[in-house]
Amino acid sequence: MAEFFEKDNYRYKDMLDLPHHVSLVHPPMPMEDRAAQFSPFAALTGFGEVIRETERLTQERVELGEDARNILDEKLRALQGQIKSQPQVAVTYFQQDARKEGGAYCTVTGCIQKIDVYGGVVAMADGTKIPVNEIVEITKEKVPRRPGWGRD
Repeated sequence: MAEFFEKDNYRYKDMLDLPHHVSLVHPPMPMEDRAAQFSPFAALTGFGEVIRETERLTQERVELGEDARNILDEKLRALQGQIKSQPQVAVTYFQQDARKEGGAYCTVTGCIQKIDVYGGVVAMADGTKIPVNEIVEITKEKVPRRPGWGRD
């Protein structure tokens, strides 16, 4: 490389001392934009998102037996009679995944606002609506007693 500069045929030495050209028509490019032109390029746009979606695990829905379904029906009937007292319950249900086969089991804890027998929906006080046929477990939650409230 050194021999290139030492040779007589170095064609550009007359331009080395010229001032830097500044355009009269185009404004200078901001440094942020200048850096952006060298940023990495994603040739497969959306491919990373597809990979993450494929990695996401779902669970298979478990079908309850007739005995388990009867126990859940009894619990729902008992809770329907207690709605005015607003019992605290934990409801575990299956929620179908919108994008792929399977879903996830979710547990909501709170007060039941309404049990719609004809619509097949349990409405919780927080606004969550749970399809009755997706419920797999209902447990009554114990509300912690505070000193000075009620009987001690």
